[in-house]
Amino acid sequence: MTETAGPDNPGTARVVAVANQKGGVGKTTTAINLATSLAIAGRRVLVVDVDPQGNLTSGLGSKAQRTEAGTVYDALLVGGNPESFLLSTKVPNLFLVPADRNLTGAEIEMVALGERELRLKRIVDPLRSRFDHVFIDCPPSLGLLTLNALVAADAVLIPLHCEYFALEGLADLVGTMRRVRGGLNPSLEIDGVLLTMYDDRTNLGQLVARDVREFFKEKVFNTIIPRNVKLGEAPSHGMPAALYDAKSRGAAAYAALAKEVLARNAA
Repeated sequence: MTETAGPDNPGTARVVAVANQKGGVGKTTTAINLATSLAIAGRRVLVVDVDPQGNLTSGLGSKAQRTEAGTVYDALLVGGNPESFLLSTKVPNLFLVPADRNLTGAEIEMVALGERELRLKRIVDPLRSRFDHVFIDCPPSLGLLTLNALVAADAVLIPLHCEYFALEGLADLVGTMRRVRGGLNPSLEIDGVLLTMYDDRTNLGQLVARDVREFFKEKVFNTIIPRNVKLGEAPSHGMPAALYDAKSRGAAAYAALAKEVLARNAA
């Protein structure tokens, strides 16, 4: 990857925002474990944490870590050389632009800035030539941070919890995507819909999975992420499931998802 990225040559990486304004659906778990599985498969991967909770950062064992240039907060508010914000992680080939508590006030502070919707895009675009995949972990809202992610991204990966209210509120996300396509990012598309926290022992899980597939059709990934204790435990140890327990059902599911993502991208 030696070519230089720029406005007319955005580079090689596909940038995917992991978004759903509903909390607790597995956004951060998906960003961490899909990125890790792709990195283990030999791909160069970048994850960008734009959730003020910073769970992606802590889940990769990088809580309270920052480069000399700072965190994603400094990247958004001050700017600078995008490469100066990259942190290495415990996973070879996987790099992180971390978040910290300062990000909580970023949406208010960014309101006064010119071209505030483009702040993240200006950080991400020059990094495309260094990576094969870029994932942006979004907060559970449709505010300015998520808007920045949608403007910077090529596509959106939507995790959906297999519960009764799974589709509730998605109209808001799709509507926001439509508005972004209308002016700021005409090529934005749905990368895929991922069913998470699936329990095949319940009729409800099966019914929700069926309804989601009827609604989104081929956009739904074949891989389904099961409810798995190890997926919940791993972040407390600051590591992805593949490092915490590679033989767990959760780690295996995200490895399968990585293969599906690679197959889709190659098609």
